[in-house]
Amino acid sequence: MSTHLPTADLRDPDSAARTARMRDALRAAAFTADGLLELLGAPAYAALARSETVPALRATRGDGPLATLVRLFLLQRPVPYGRAAAALPVDDCLADGWLVRDGDEVRASVDVRPYGGPDGQDWWIVSDLGCAVGGAGGIRAAEEAAGVDRAQLVLGVGGASTTLAGLTVRTPVAKVLDLGTGSGIQALHASPYATEVTATDLNPRALRIAGLTLALSGAPAADLREGSLFDPVGEETYDLIVSNPPFVISPGARLTYRDGGMGGDDLCRTIVQQAAAHLNDGGYCQLLANWQHVEGEDWRDRLRSWVPRGCDAWIVQREVQDVTQYAELWLRDAGDHRTGPEEYAARYDAWLEEFEARRTKAVGFGWITLRKSGAADPSITVEEWPHPVEQPLGGAVVQHFERQDYLRATDDAALLAGHFRLADEVVQEQVGLPGAEDPEHVVLRQNRGMRRATKVDTVGAGFAGVCDGSLPAGRILDAIAQLVGEDPVLLRDRTPDAIRTLVEQGFLEPVEAGKD
Repeated sequence: MSTHLPTADLRDPDSAARTARMRDALRAAAFTADGLLELLGAPAYAALARSETVPALRATRGDGPLATLVRLFLLQRPVPYGRAAAALPVDDCLADGWLVRDGDEVRASVDVRPYGGPDGQDWWIVSDLGCAVGGAGGIRAAEEAAGVDRAQLVLGVGGASTTLAGLTVRTPVAKVLDLGTGSGIQALHASPYATEVTATDLNPRALRIAGLTLALSGAPAADLREGSLFDPVGEETYDLIVSNPPFVISPGARLTYRDGGMGGDDLCRTIVQQAAAHLNDGGYCQLLANWQHVEGEDWRDRLRSWVPRGCDAWIVQREVQDVTQYAELWLRDAGDHRTGPEEYAARYDAWLEEFEARRTKAVGFGWITLRKSGAADPSITVEEWPHPVEQPLGGAVVQHFERQDYLRATDDAALLAGHFRLADEVVQEQVGLPGAEDPEHVVLRQNRGMRRATKVDTVGAGFAGVCDGSLPAGRILDAIAQLVGEDPVLLRDRTPDAIRTLVEQGFLEPVEAGKD
């Protein structure tokens, strides 16, 4: 294990007691997500996320415990021994390697970042120095600070990890697998509702840091296993598999934390295709992924082909970048834009050469959720939704698959006999020219979950508006037919598809007869 990481023995009771005292000191000093915001103020707090440290340095010029901890662990500045001792059990931290002494000063060996749990928990995420502040310059500086090759660096909290945590299904389960754990964020999120958490990573440094994250946050220890993809777990099965894998599509595998090391999007495809064998019945696999948009292929068909037999799937594309934008993004992430012009141009050209060889014209980013249903006729939804959503989204994920089950088991006759209610916080908008007698079209819009909007006709708007669970759908349509002068039989024949769409997208919810 690298000497540049804390040396705390997580299995030793004395070391565990010292870690608990450190955690108590962090909490007592309000070194928490809320405490940071209060000390720094919103502008400095936001600037820190952009790798701009000057506002935070100005806000921590005092000598209080919280300012000391921010300087030590977030800004990675040395502080006098006496100042550190006023904020922490400093000898404990030195004994376990959280701090390193240089003469009359101490400095942090790792980044320790406050992180608010979903139920108000005060957690702390450990990562390599410079790897949680963000920005390309941080990665190069981190390589120097950590004293290891940057290919082995372990990142802290980022937008991808918080996105995945927000959309993960959070129901009590026996076993969870965090595939490619990194600094342990997903394993930490799983700890309150899972009996057992297994965390794997190809990088042994990541496993060490994940263990530190869990220990410092007071979470139960995870079963940490080294290896690639599903190799460390053999034939074991889980109720939930969650993964923020190294999904970047790159020419080679320079950086373990982001580059998958397989050609194109093969790593993400492999995780999806192998997941079914490691899921218990009804279990979920949720991951973030990048995928290629290949010339001459429909990207939706490409992703549908990944879904293993016996699994339902919901795949959402959140963003698309052309190959030049994509290459530039990850060249900046690696700090390559700070190299000499010739070296930068050569690396840029290598990315474009790789994309050209694979006939890749763009790259999509999004979420993939599998559920092992065993259905002979699986539900596979592949869609593009770049608009804002409400996080956390885990409950909406469960509801999506529940609606698929209902629609799969309900023919048109049963649908018309069914009762529905309009989902909470759905509003109706009428769009048209000012002063016009009738709107050009009507839009139903959600203010929860995916925050979808869908255009409906007069019948659809009227139907949704009166759905309160009291009447079957067919009787509502008969009443609408009488109002608009349509043949009720023809209206019943043509409306089920529209009802199915409103149910599938979550605008209408099936209810028991007469239940509001």
